Amino acid sequence: MQSEHPLAEAMVRHLKAQEVRSLELKNFDSLTGRGVKASLNGNQYVAGNHKLLEEEGVCVAPELALRADALRGEARTVIFFAENKEAVALVAIADQIKQHSAAAIRTLQEQGVEVYMLTGDNQQTAASVARQVGVKNFVAEVLPSEKAAFVKDLQAKGKVVAMVGDGINDSHALAQADVSIAMGKGSDIAMDVAKMTLISSDLLQIPKALKLSKQTVRTIRQNLFWAFIYNLIGIPIAAGALYPFYGFLLDPMIAGAAMALSSVSVVTNSLRLKVQKI
Repeated sequence: MQSEHPLAEAMVRHLKAQEVRSLELKNFDSLTGRGVKASLNGNQYVAGNHKLLEEEGVCVAPELALRADALRGEARTVIFFAENKEAVALVAIADQIKQHSAAAIRTLQEQGVEVYMLTGDNQQTAASVARQVGVKNFVAEVLPSEKAAFVKDLQAKGKVVAMVGDGINDSHALAQADVSIAMGKGSDIAMDVAKMTLISSDLLQIPKALKLSKQTVRTIRQNLFWAFIYNLIGIPIAAGALYPFYGFLLDPMIAGAAMALSSVSVVTNSLRLKVQKI
């Protein structure tokens, strides 16, 4: 298999299970966000979406186009196969919605997070999936560069953007986002670009990760606040600020113990994160 796309991998696994014989293709070219093309025995072959067929001038028979529209209405991704500028077949693939996707999106929205879905799938499929998982804002038929441009537009509006992705096509947008999150079972390039990688592919871990990050920042602020107050009071006393008025000098041993206690209090407050419910 020469394509690295997850859908291509799934199809190859299925065909191998059916013991379909493989062929050695020539002039293979992967077209990001559209499909692939190659040649064999002097014939030109194309596999991809309708955008690629239009670019290559491929003719699609009316009955095949009607069948494709019907499948898209069932929230399926349609892949056309063409030989020498003529579509000869199509395959419909349905992405299985993860068990906790709807719950994760609902939780994020309850936390005040605006959720957008960016997909290269067609409008009908995107609308169906968005409806099933509860996403109000979605953009269909976007290329990888357009995903990154969408993130940049949100940032230009003053929004802090977190991007979640797992594929090669998501890497541009992940690099552009303020916070980039890759799924553990995603592509290597997505995990390499992302600032955070979730070990599992459970989307419920995303709102948990955001909640944990907020608790961590809050703890840091608490530590800085109390350390500042502690030193603001303690250092002048240790320096003898009270001696002219009360004749009081702080014993060096007590001062040392007080500084150690300050560190202990900061560490103890930080360890509270381990028992916080997320």
